[in-house]
Amino acid sequence: MPDSRPDSRMPKATRPIDRLIEVMARLRDPNTGCPWDREQDFASIAPYTIEEAYEVADAIERADMPALKEELGDLLLQVVYHAQMAQEQSAFDFEAVAAGIADKMVRRHPHVFGEDTIANAAGQTSAWEQHKAAERAAKAKTGPSSALDGVAAALPALMRAEKLQKRASRVGFDWNDPSLVLDKLDEEIAELKVEMAQGAPPDRMTDEIGDMLFVVANLARHFKVDPEAALRQANAKFELRFRQIETRLAAQGRTAEQASLEEMEALWQEAKSQEPGRKA
Repeated sequence: MPDSRPDSRMPKATRPIDRLIEVMARLRDPNTGCPWDREQDFASIAPYTIEEAYEVADAIERADMPALKEELGDLLLQVVYHAQMAQEQSAFDFEAVAAGIADKMVRRHPHVFGEDTIANAAGQTSAWEQHKAAERAAKAKTGPSSALDGVAAALPALMRAEKLQKRASRVGFDWNDPSLVLDKLDEEIAELKVEMAQGAPPDRMTDEIGDMLFVVANLARHFKVDPEAALRQANAKFELRFRQIETRLAAQGRTAEQASLEEMEALWQEAKSQEPGRKA
């Protein structure tokens, strides 16, 4: 007869968030927890946090609501994980994290929680940035605050480039015509060609290609295009076309390694021409 007594090892909390916090505490228990979970620290968990955020974005792009629910849970686990490790150091806990973000949202929305009036989304964006600037200035411990303060160094490079450019633009350091950004891109491409012709070492090529990518991010910003989203779309397009090349070659009993570049290029163009919206 199965034992109907409650398992003392199972979390006893009833609210899902409290249960999750209790699960995480048990996983990190120095005596009875999971060996892997006990060994982790903020730095080792950070890559998983970033990965989970991207998986949330992927589920959204695919409009996959069951996957989105699961991925949001995985991302929430990351927040609980970091909060648990901080609590073990007596730094803060999950309740402090939740209280902090709630306070911040109230502070940055005085038109909702106070007496201010904002007419439209553009006005809210402007007010939001003013609040953020004031908060950055208040946090500055030494020396003057910068318009670039608070742009996390760990952001994906294209995303960080766009954010740095936006910050600089708010204080007037920007081109007012996208064609000038294209001129700058032409200039960077010309510099890259010079380095190539001179057989430049990898560090010089890295520098020039970095400059070129930075300008491309700036061009995207001027056209209100998210450079990360644009590159993800380009990645997806490349993957779709290349897989079609492999499928067509497989139908011939061959692999990509057995085909010439000219054959694969012809198949690429064929796959490209058959995409929705492409002219015949």
